[in-house]
Amino acid sequence: MKLGPSLILPLLLWIPLANCAPTDGPVAPSGDVPEAKGWRTEVVVSGLQHPWSIAWLPDGSALITERPGRLRILRDGALDPEPLAGVPEVLAYGQGGLLDVVVHPDFEQNRLIYLTYATGTKDANRTTLARARLGDGRLEDVEVIFRNPDPKADGQHFGSRLLWLPDKTLLMSIGDGGNPPVAFQGEHIRKQAQSLKTLFGKIIRLNDDGSVPKDNPFVHEAGARPEIYTYGHRNIQGLALDPKTGAVWANEHGARGGDELNLILAGQNYGWPEVTYSMEYWGPEIADETSRPGMRDPKVVWTPSKAPSGLAVYRGNRYPGWTGNLFSGALKFRQIRRIQLDGRAVVGEDKLTIGKRVRDVRQGPDGYLYVLTDEPDAVLLRVLPSRF
Repeated sequence: MKLGPSLILPLLLWIPLANCAPTDGPVAPSGDVPEAKGWRTEVVVSGLQHPWSIAWLPDGSALITERPGRLRILRDGALDPEPLAGVPEVLAYGQGGLLDVVVHPDFEQNRLIYLTYATGTKDANRTTLARARLGDGRLEDVEVIFRNPDPKADGQHFGSRLLWLPDKTLLMSIGDGGNPPVAFQGEHIRKQAQSLKTLFGKIIRLNDDGSVPKDNPFVHEAGARPEIYTYGHRNIQGLALDPKTGAVWANEHGARGGDELNLILAGQNYGWPEVTYSMEYWGPEIADETSRPGMRDPKVVWTPSKAPSGLAVYRGNRYPGWTGNLFSGALKFRQIRRIQLDGRAVVGEDKLTIGKRVRDVRQGPDGYLYVLTDEPDAVLLRVLPSRF
């Protein structure tokens, strides 16, 4: 048996990740890190209501989701006065609502966009995926192409990040369903993250019409859901593809401590809740192991929890020394963590203190990083270089 978090954290919390050697096994939880240098922010637009995601269109405009159920268009630095019509009805409850938005890789030919959102009731709800054509001031031909087949209670852990892969298949995260006492089939729902029979606590992979790719890792395994790409996750709210290396990265919420950055590999088990650095909100360890053969170890563990949100791989040239770095939003810490890589190993980390709950981080078509904050009167920020 390996040491649990209650024994190892007092020894390790003070060690900044930037001073830790790369490792492929158990990792030292990251403590505080230095402030990044050479940056500032400016407000692009304000007055957003709990925005969750931003996606750019080929003409340089952008779509922004607001969790209460509105889809906004940003053009030339200003929001269109009216939200787009035709957005499907959402369950805006707890962490649910209108969540992610992505644009089809062939948008210029088909005008398709994809939305994730919560549907149902407070007692029986699901993570849902729809596609629609972007028309003039409205969505047209709205079609639900996937939804979690199993409903859950309460308003927690919808997951809901989307990511296109180079082969034009779509990854989608689905959360584990919530914290105890939320239950499924007579046990804590979070245990479903280890079951291949349900989609709670998974990343799934779909074709652009919602069908299942024939080469998904569990397509031929009896009893397994064929949509599953990876499993053993708690609640992924950041997914990013490195266009240069092809690596897929995810950051996910732990409970009390134990937030994770993971390198996503098809068919792999990421451990939750059997292997985790997290502790119950009321005190004890959730698991007595932090690493186990056959389960993927995280690349970074954030303890205390930073509450990870949007994630981006930066491949522009606007900021000296930042190309190839990961940028991970933090709701609780009100900052962005800049994660430095050597290949696929993490070698350093610092922070950009934003001062507001960070919900999404994306690279814009102009090569700048953009940040959505998450408040009733939220803003879209542009990160600009300043003198070092």
